[in-house]
Amino acid sequence: MFGDLSGMMNKLKEAQKNVEVTKARLNSVLVDEVAVDGKLKITLTANREIKAISIDEALLKDAEELEDYLILALNKALEKATKINEAEMAEAAKSGMPNIPGMDMFK
Repeated sequence: MFGDLSGMMNKLKEAQKNVEVTKARLNSVLVDEVAVDGKLKITLTANREIKAISIDEALLKDAEELEDYLILALNKALEKATKINEAEMAEAAKSGMPNIPGMDMFK
C-alpha cells in the first residue's frame, strides 16, 4: 500500500533532523523592533526568545507610557519572529517528508 516503508521512515528521520537543525539555527537569527523614534529597541531570536531590551532614559519617566510602548513593540517583534520561524520550520519539515499519496500537507 505505501511502498517502501523503510525508505519513508528514513525520510521522516531526515525531516526530523532538518527540523532540529533549523531550530538550532533560528537561535542565531535576530529580529529587531525599534519604537518611539529609536528610544525603545527590542531584540529577540526567531525562536521567540528575548535577547535584549534597550530603553532610553526619557521613557523611564512615565511607567504607563513605557508599558504601552513595550507591549506594542514586543507584539510586533514576536509577530516578525513567528513568521520567520513558521516559514523556516515548514520548509525544513517539507524537505524531508516522504511522498505519500493523498497526504500533501505542505502545499
